This record gives sequence, structure tokens and C-alpha cells, in this order.
Amino acid sequence: MLLLLQVICATQQAFCQKKMSLWYDEPAQYFEESLVLGNGKHGATVFGGVSSDKIYLNDATLWSGEPVAANMNPDAYKNIATIRAALAREDYQQAEELNRNVQGKFSQSYAPLGTMYLDFKHQAAYKNYKRELDISKAVATVDYEVDGVAYHREYFVSNPDQVMVVRLSSSKKGALNFELRFESLLTYATSKGKDMLRIEGYAPYHTEPSYRGNMPNAILFDEKRGMRFSTLASVKNKGGKVIISDSTIQVTKADEAIVYVSMATSFNGFDKNPVTDGADHKAIANKQLVSSIAKGYEKNYADHVNDYHFLFDRVNLDLNDNTTATLPTDERLRKYNEGVVDRNLEILYFQYGRYLLISSSRTLGVPANLQGIWNPYIRPPWSSNYTMNINVEENYWLAECANLSEMHKPFLTFIGNLSQTGKVTAKTFYGVHNGWAACHNSDIWAMTNPVGDFGKGEPVWACWNMGGAWAVTHLWDHYLYTREKKFLSDYAYPLMKGAAAFCLEWLITDKNGYLVTSPSTSPENKYLTPNGFKGATLYGATSDLAMIRECFMQTIKASEILEIDDSFRAQLKTALEKLYPYQIGGKGHLQEWYHDWEDPEPQHRHQSHLFGLYPGHHITPLKTKQLALACRKTLDIRGDETTGWSKGWRINLWARLHDGDRAYKLFRELLRYVEPDGLKVNYGGGGGTYPNLFDAHPPFQIDGNFGGAAGVIEMLMQSNDDKIHLLPALPGAWKDGTISGICARGGFEVSLRWKEGKLVDVKILSKAGEKCSLYYNGNVTTFSTKKEQSYHFDGALTRLDN
Repeated sequence: MLLLLQVICATQQAFCQKKMSLWYDEPAQYFEESLVLGNGKHGATVFGGVSSDKIYLNDATLWSGEPVAANMNPDAYKNIATIRAALAREDYQQAEELNRNVQGKFSQSYAPLGTMYLDFKHQAAYKNYKRELDISKAVATVDYEVDGVAYHREYFVSNPDQVMVVRLSSSKKGALNFELRFESLLTYATSKGKDMLRIEGYAPYHTEPSYRGNMPNAILFDEKRGMRFSTLASVKNKGGKVIISDSTIQVTKADEAIVYVSMATSFNGFDKNPVTDGADHKAIANKQLVSSIAKGYEKNYADHVNDYHFLFDRVNLDLNDNTTATLPTDERLRKYNEGVVDRNLEILYFQYGRYLLISSSRTLGVPANLQGIWNPYIRPPWSSNYTMNINVEENYWLAECANLSEMHKPFLTFIGNLSQTGKVTAKTFYGVHNGWAACHNSDIWAMTNPVGDFGKGEPVWACWNMGGAWAVTHLWDHYLYTREKKFLSDYAYPLMKGAAAFCLEWLITDKNGYLVTSPSTSPENKYLTPNGFKGATLYGATSDLAMIRECFMQTIKASEILEIDDSFRAQLKTALEKLYPYQIGGKGHLQEWYHDWEDPEPQHRHQSHLFGLYPGHHITPLKTKQLALACRKTLDIRGDETTGWSKGWRINLWARLHDGDRAYKLFRELLRYVEPDGLKVNYGGGGGTYPNLFDAHPPFQIDGNFGGAAGVIEMLMQSNDDKIHLLPALPGAWKDGTISGICARGGFEVSLRWKEGKLVDVKILSKAGEKCSLYYNGNVTTFSTKKEQSYHFDGALTRLDN
């Protein structure tokens, strides 16, 4: 009966659509059309071909390289004094050149594990094809018909069992014939094991970033160096035969076949050599495979779905759209670009962001990278690394507010790793002996040094060192949402203090008596001086000082809560008062530079100097009106045409300015259809969404998905200024709706209902028993709460459950 229903759905697609599904009527041809699955460690990219199904496999812990030698440039700090002297005499050109001396190695790259092929024996043409990803279950399916036989495939990657499972069946007995084989861009070998195909190999010990172009020795392998990996595949059949050779598994005349794939690497920590101190990847892969097979398919499936439901089902969004989607997802996206109203597509995009976070971020110490966990390239775009000047942080804007706090922990634990190498970076590159620093890029080895290959990189992107100050704001945010005081005292505060201590020692006094950073840059952007010099190195970049402000304010609050470090807290308070203040330029904009210089690229993708507005909290329309207006002017000058991740950031910035219609305009533009374009880079008029709803930077970068999804919540609810702001930036397009299960700082879970653009009611679940303040339409109500108790208010914030 189940198979019959699946066949009916394949032939009558218009009547079988699910609101939480992406579906297509053709196999994927490009990576950006594929269906992606993941359990937070292992990733699978399903193309769903008929004659041959291609599945890219990834493991979040499979990277090139080995533990970083943080002391790579021990005398780099000796250049700081001469750079500061050049800046003091306003010789920006010399400062720019000297800044190249404060550089180290590039990061390593996230590696593709390999590709699994399922080659079928179909000779005739297929019909009634449907390829679907149900994000409410994290299950993908493929259905089609050949010669009157209906074929069905089901794919999922289980977190409880740590395996990928593919179930294949047909409507006719004995109709399943296929061969499983494996290929990899890494060094590997295949062999026959007991009831399984074994694949074992290793990653390069060094990979050059792809943006360095074709160069000798870009990829270096050594059998005695580099991350090891094992992949095991086994097939359990009903009917027919299974024959395993040294390179394939052949299945003939089966009624049903279940493919189990187990993956593991030798990664054993950021500071452990993956060869000499590596984990036993062979034993791990074998244990995962044997135990999952012993459980059986039905239990595998049930455990996977239950585990996923526990996370995904926490949040529901309804925008009062009762229409049924009858078009494939890529066609819906095209129609949406033409102006068609499709609020269910907007909901799908929001929930897809949550799906991607659950699927890519469940491995402690290993955050989601630039592509989540899905990457087919041995030299992926920007090394698919952790870019610390926005991208890895944007990956996690969604975690707490979208009720996925557990998914935040891979990044939070990674920050502890950064602090270890960051202590060496602080001393050797910057001459700072207190605290720790992190710079532009990092990787699984927690690299913290400024990149650039010892002087070959442009300071505009290579020489930025505020990654630690930004990263620790996530630790504080996790505390604000969870109120886990032990987490704050035992883990978060020492790291926050270390980042603040670096900044405190790094600051110098300028000629006017203010504290500034020197040298500094504003991430990836350049200034134009009145005499025509275009550069990046200066003193007192607004973005540096904004991040330091946020870091200091949060560390001060944390020390007060914990009642410790009075002396250090006093130092931070004194420094905070002496920081060079924000400046409003001649155009009414928030200055990006110490001086009111021109921007040679006014529509630049970065807007780091607006950090205090978002993701920071010290600029708000209610408390700092003039600065908020200057941020608005800056955004107007920047414009709306930008890359995918940047558009995601601007959605949140406009929401913080309480301009829901402008935020929604950018949200619609974020869903602009982009044709699959491989590795084409577009920094200008780029930005949009690929057919499989991946964010188009272009190329694919997952941070746009996460930033865009976070922006949906930011339009509907914000929690800063110790208040929960209800519908602060509600777009006119979303006049009716409900959202439930989202989280607010203070340890609250919030559910809202609105009609005709006005709040109807709000329910608050208190998880920590803190005092709660609700703000809506100029009205504030404050009340005490009890832990795990709910509270209900109407649109006038009148209590309904007294």
C-alpha cells in the first residue's frame, strides 16, 4: 500500500505536496540542484539520477593539514611599532606595506571524502520522475517508472546510528539490479571485507586556497602525513544476490536492498596529529556499521526521525497561506522572482535554514564551515574554512533564537580551541602578553594567525585581528538565552576575559587622548584619502572599536554576575569610556574610518562598522537614535545589491532599525533565482538562491541561508535592552500569521499571533524563572515568572491567565 501511494504521488504531484518539502521533476545535474542530508557530522549530497545515482559524501572532521605550529612567525610583532609610527605621521602607504610583515600561513581546507555511485541497469526511458527532500523528517526520496516498473529510493543520514542509509525497492519482484562503487579525489584504496566494501585513504597534508589560482604543489599528499579516513558500505537484500569484489558491490534481481554507509576519520582534536595520535577510524567505522545493521532498517528509520523531530518540531511558522504548491521548487523560485506571492515558499526557506543547521552542526569543536558540511571540491571556494570576520558567526545567528541551542555548541567549543593557539598569536604577531587573539581565517586546527603567506596577502583581507572579540559574544549570547550560570563561570567567562584582555593591551592612545587600535583594518574594505591614496591599514577602524565595545560591556556584565575580577572590570570600564566615539560623517552616515574618508566602493558587501547595531546591541533606535539614523543612512548608501551572506546581514540590520518592509524587500531578493554556476564568483550584483535553496554568494556559501532565516525571527521578535520586542519589524506583506517556539534572551520561549498587522496574543514560557519585560507598540509590561511556567497576554499586553 505504501509503494502504491508513492507511485500515485509521483504521477499526481499536484495533489501530494508537503509544505515542508523541496521537490523536482528531474534528476540533479549540478551540485546546486542536489538534495543534501546530514547528521551534524556526515553529509550526503544526492543527485537522484536514474541510470546512475551520484552521492557526494563528506565528514565534518575530514580536512587537509595537521595541528598548526602557532609560533610560525616569532618576530612579526617587532613590526608593530614601526607601523604605528608610520600611522602617527599619517603615512598610510608605508603603513600598508609594513603591515604585510605581520602575516603567517593560510588556513587548510575542508576536504571531500568521496563519491558513491549506484549504477542501475535501466535501458528504457523513465517517466513520472520525482525527487524530494522532506525537511520535516530529514528524508530524501526518488521515484520514477521504467518499463511499467515503479522504483523507489529512500535516503537518510542518522545521528543516533552515525550512518547513511539508502533503501531501494520496486513494484516488481526481482527488478532491482545495480552496482555500488566509490571514487575520491583523495588518496584511497578499496578492498573486499566481510560482507562489506572497504574504502580507506588520507587527505593532503597541505592544500593551497583555491583563490591563489594554479600554482605548483597546491595539493600535497604524503602517506605518513594527513588525516586518515575509512568508509564502509554494506548491502542487505531481500531476494536476488549480492556479490562483493575489491571495488564494487553488485546487486542482482533483488526485491529490496538496503545500503548502509559508515564513515569515520582519525581526527582526535585540533592539537593531535591525525597519524601518530589519531582516532581509530577503522574501528569506529566498523562499530557504526555493525551496530546499525544489527538494529535493522525500521529501527534505524524510527530512531533517526524521532531524533530529528525532537529538534525540528520546536518552531512553527504560519503566514496564513492556504494555497497548495503544484510546481517543483525551482519553478516556484522562478515564479517568486517574477513577483508571485508564495508565503509558503518563504516559510520553507526559513525552516530550511533550521534544517541545514541541524544537519551540519552537531560535532563538538567542529562548527559548520562555509559550506556547512557539503563540499565536492578538493580546493573548495575560500577553502570552505572558518572565515572569522563574519561568516562563521553568521552561521550561528539562527541557533539560539530558532530554539536550536544545542547546534550552537560546536562553535562555542571551537572558541576554546582558538584561545589556545590564540595566546601564541597574540604574543608573536602583536606583542600582546595577556589574553588571546583570532584573525581572518581559521580551520579545524584552530589556526588563529593572520593569513597572507608571510607578506604575499593584501592587508585589506589578511591583517584583521578582531576574530576573538567577535567570537566570544556568542558565548555571552548562549548564556543570555539559557541562563546556564555554570557554563558562564566555568567556560565562557575565562574566554571572554582572555579576548577582552587582548583588546585592552592592544589599544593605544591617539593624539586626542582616545583609545584606538593601531594598526587596524575594516574587513575587506578600503578607504580613499583626500590625497588619493587607496588603502586598508589605518588606526581606529570603527568596526574594531564596535566589537571591542561589545566585548568589554559583556565581559563587565559577566564579571558582575559572577562577582569576580573587580580590578579587571574597573580597567574595562575605564577603557570603555575612553574609546574613540562613533563619528557621523558629512553624508549623515556612520563613519567606517577614523576620518571622514571617501569609500572607493560605496556599495561594498561588508558593513562591519554597523556591528553595534547587529549582531551587537549597543546601537538601537530607542536608546541611541542619532547613531541608528546614521546606520540607516549607511545602509542606504550601501544599497541592496550585494552577495548572499551580506544580504542576510542587511536583512537583520534593517529589522533592528524596525523597518520591516525594507528587511522584507531584501528577504525577497535573497530568494532571487540563480542558475547553477559552479565556482563562478560574483561580488557585485550577486546574491540569491540556487534551485536547491542553497545560498548563492555566488558561489554557494551557507551563511546566507542562516542569516536569512535569522532575519525572519528578527522581523517578528527581538530581545535586547532587557526587553522582548514583539513584532518590531513586521512587514506589510505578512499581515496575518503565527510563530511558536522561538526563543528570547532571558530564558524565554515565545509564541505570537497577529492579524491585520496587529498583535493578537502572545504566550511566554519561562525556562529560567527570570523577570520578563514585553514591549509592543510603545507599551511595556514587566512581570515575574516561575521556571517552566507559561504566561498569556493579549495584544494590549493585558494578562489573560491571572
